[in-house]
Amino acid sequence: MKIVFLGTNGWYNTTLANTTCIFIETEGHYIIFDAGDGLYKIDRFIKQAKPIHLFLSHFHLDHITGLHTLNKFNFPQGLKIYGQKGIREFLTRVICSPYSVDISKLLYKVDLLEIEEGYHRLPFLIECRRLRHSTECFGYRLEINNKVITYCPDTGVCDNAMILARDADLVMCECSLRSGQDNKAWPHLNPELAAQIANKAKAKKMALIHFNPHFYPSTVERRIAEQEAKRIFNNSFQAVDDLEIFI
Repeated sequence: MKIVFLGTNGWYNTTLANTTCIFIETEGHYIIFDAGDGLYKIDRFIKQAKPIHLFLSHFHLDHITGLHTLNKFNFPQGLKIYGQKGIREFLTRVICSPYSVDISKLLYKVDLLEIEEGYHRLPFLIECRRLRHSTECFGYRLEINNKVITYCPDTGVCDNAMILARDADLVMCECSLRSGQDNKAWPHLNPELAAQIANKAKAKKMALIHFNPHFYPSTVERRIAEQEAKRIFNNSFQAVDDLEIFI
């Protein structure tokens, strides 16, 4: 399967990166994690009528502002957006007139679907667990085509992150803080903490994502984060916008 990192920044866009959005193409599906501003690029990759599934971790703006670009697309197969309880009320209050085009007025059908913590048998198996953040935030574990892909966005160290990452072929783990930093009031990870999660979970590979652009203004700081992560979990790499990998 192909994985494309469409947005690898947290918080805000820079010339280096858009806010968080991860695109996955499998034989039968398109799967997207979060809708930061990198979402505007998905029509570069959606060329077939496969079902499209978008999973939102939470409603902080850097994870949903890309939904403003939904009016750019016309997907005849429609789009399913999954999120925590209240997703319909929240998104129809934000992605609407006078701020944007109402979701109900798009040229294609968009279904807003609530998802609860636990296992869900969609056309594939996905596990959803609460992470440790300033607001309710979900991490996801996707099992498809005999591969396991874990998405751990905004979080501090928690048991659920390690449960989601266990034996994963790829863990995409946030790296908002610099090496050695901590923020108990607004939980996030630094490269060492992210690497510890991947290491303890016995994951095969880890991609660092969701870099805070205030702490990571250039590729120099990102390379340092990668090096620090590798000291603990050697098979770590820094994801960059538009990077494509296959697993």
